[in-house]
This record gives sequence, structure tokens and C-alpha cells, in this order.
Amino acid sequence: MVKAYELRGKTKEDLIGLLNENRAELFTLRVAQIGGGAAQKIAKIKSVRKNIARILTVHNQQQKLAVRRAFSGSKYLPKDLRKKATRAKRRALTKEQASLKTLKQQKKATHFPQRVYAVKA
Repeated sequence: MVKAYELRGKTKEDLIGLLNENRAELFTLRVAQIGGGAAQKIAKIKSVRKNIARILTVHNQQQKLAVRRAFSGSKYLPKDLRKKATRAKRRALTKEQASLKTLKQQKKATHFPQRVYAVKA
């Protein structure tokens, strides 16, 4: 059983090598399953499949992290690295844009300020 935290320290080549080993092992286990092999071999198929999934997950995470580092500081990001959110939220105004006032609004605010009333307690 391979642990994900152990895989994170490995290089890309090591991960691919480990992946190929596990795939080869899975192939031999499938052949044994068809040939009526031992129950232990058939039970091992599940753990090998999970190992392959773990290796692929860590590999994909490392790839995505490398791409993020490569594009950090650039003006545009690839679409798969952008925040998903919802379509409406992606198109909504930013806080700065929403807080801006037109010239007419600015004049009205200066000439007719909000009245403050003293309330008797």
C-alpha cells in the first residue's frame, strides 16, 4: 500500500516508474484472475488499483502546481487555473467598480448632504 505523503516527495520520473510497475502488476493479477489464480491474488487487485489512483492523483497535483508557479505573476491565467465560481459571479463588478460614483452622484452628495437629526432619548 502506497501512502500519498510518501509519494509527494518523489520526482516525476519516480512516480511514472512506480505507476508503470503497478500497471504491470495489475496486468499480471488480471491474467491470474482469468486463469483461476489464488484468492489472495484476486483480492490484491483492489489495492493495486487504489495505488495507481493515488500515484496519478499526486502526479496531477504536482503538474498543476508547477503550471501555477510558471504562470504566477503573469497577467492572464489558463482557464483551468482560474476560479470556477458561477457565471454570474465571474461577470459581476469588482468591489472597486461597484463603489465608483458618477459625476452627478458626486455633485448631489456634496450639495445635498445627508441630514443628521438629534433624537431625544
